[in-house]
Amino acid sequence: MVRAYTQEHVYRHPWDRVTTAAWRKFTDPDTPAVLSHILDVHTLSRRLDSATGRLLTTRSITVRSPTLPFLVRRVLGQDAVVCHCVESSVVDAPRRSMDIVARNASLRGLIEVEERSSYRPHPDRPAEWTVFRQETSIRCKPLSALAAVAEKVEQRCADRFLQNSVKGREVVERICKYLEAESSSAAAAASC
Repeated sequence: MVRAYTQEHVYRHPWDRVTTAAWRKFTDPDTPAVLSHILDVHTLSRRLDSATGRLLTTRSITVRSPTLPFLVRRVLGQDAVVCHCVESSVVDAPRRSMDIVARNASLRGLIEVEERSSYRPHPDRPAEWTVFRQETSIRCKPLSALAAVAEKVEQRCADRFLQNSVKGREVVERICKYLEAESSSAAAAASC
């Protein structure tokens, strides 16, 4: 069984500010308190395609997975599981688009998670607002005898992804406001 979730959010900030904030999300000093499930983030590769102006990046992200049902904890021998994910992103600045795909690299024998995110200028207010769209699919790979447990694992994972998605948007929103204030201060200083 595959569970799929789609969320959309409008940031009332321009595309360049929102995407800058999204890049700073994991390195901002206040983030660990909000996104405590993120244990580690490393950039594996980064390449600028000079012909198209697109930035291609691959990162590894280590997360603490949600609390698992009792039977799964007994099988794995632990309460929470560390999961390694690979995130690939394409930033196309000339076209003002940013697309991110994240997939779990570990635990694939138990569960497969894919998260697709995009940032685009808002169609009605492209210079001022940004549309963020996130699609998450979760597929548990159970033995037939464990179907009920698999469904509980999927639901808990889905609940946690939805909670963490809200927290992630809050972090990006906070960084956008910081960048906006920084930009306003710089403009005021330049006019003096």
